Amino acid sequence: MRYVRLVILWIAWCALHSALIAPYVTDRLRRRFPTGFRYYRILFNLLAVFSLLPVLFYTFTLKGAPVVAWAGPWRIVPILLGSVALLLFVAGGRRYDLLQFSGIRQIKQERTCSVLTEDCSLDTGGVLSIVRHPWYSAGMLVVWTRPLDMTAIAANLVVCGYFVVGAILEERKLKVQFGRQYADYQRRVSMFFPIKWAQQRIGIFHGRARKDLPVSQRRDQ
Repeated sequence: MRYVRLVILWIAWCALHSALIAPYVTDRLRRRFPTGFRYYRILFNLLAVFSLLPVLFYTFTLKGAPVVAWAGPWRIVPILLGSVALLLFVAGGRRYDLLQFSGIRQIKQERTCSVLTEDCSLDTGGVLSIVRHPWYSAGMLVVWTRPLDMTAIAANLVVCGYFVVGAILEERKLKVQFGRQYADYQRRVSMFFPIKWAQQRIGIFHGRARKDLPVSQRRDQ
């Protein structure tokens, strides 16, 4: 029963977080409070953090015997996951406008963007040319780096599901705003993990290898 309560609590937090950033809510608030809406992002961030604290507190009070302890040679797994997550966080931070993310830029410039760039344009460079949501990818990896008891596994599954749903909802808004530009971006770049990027690199490598072969061997292939 405690795991059911835990899952419900996490789902409730995720639902609240998504609802407060949904276009239906933000558009109505923007029309209702055209001047004060510039404070919405920073208030949203503060509410997200402070509402998460009791959820985390309850989660950590339910610690049980680990199902996966990452002991012995398996210690390399959380180290690798954490290292990749850190790289994604840092690389994402180099492309995202952190003032926009925090809500400070909205207060200064009195405008909001649906993307985390200073000029509200679509950025597809750097790590964003490898995965579309590097911070979500990092979040999915980092939650699995601690010892995994049933509480952690249940919470992690909800959180990872939330990242997937959140990314899908976010991309719907971006597709409306950027149209074909974003659709082409989706076609070129994977959402969370660099599958398409790896396929492209393998294809380039294979193409170069074929060029180095004699013409007769290329035909045999």
